Amino acid sequence: MADKILYTTSAVNTGARAGESHTPDRSYEVNIDVPKEMGGKGEGTDPEQLFALGYSACFHSALDHFKKEDKVKNKSQVTLTVHLVEDPTDGGFKLKTEIEVGIENMSEDEVLSLAERAHEFCPYSKATKGNIESTVTVVPYEEGK
Repeated sequence: MADKILYTTSAVNTGARAGESHTPDRSYEVNIDVPKEMGGKGEGTDPEQLFALGYSACFHSALDHFKKEDKVKNKSQVTLTVHLVEDPTDGGFKLKTEIEVGIENMSEDEVLSLAERAHEFCPYSKATKGNIESTVTVVPYEEGK
């Protein structure tokens, strides 16, 4: 049975890590630049930041799904950190992620349970499973973070 496609999108990049990326309808455009830490000017967004933005939003949606299922109305936050690291197997690079989840007024065990369920459910987590080393941890909820 074929997958039922619910949504399709694409992006266009020119100039690689020192260029520009946009959606075909130009509703989103961003300058791309190499971070200063890697010898670039750091005058734009880098692919790892874009990945972190998308993954954190997707993960938080998965978390909200289970909060709703469990009738949890507490505010929550997801901080997703992406590390670009050397890959000793081929001399290139690979990604590692850290997912930090905070939910106000909940115990660490309760938050971890929801976060682990979200990690199994999130499409980004499914896509990266077995390919990207990823950790999920509970952090205190911080208003306005």
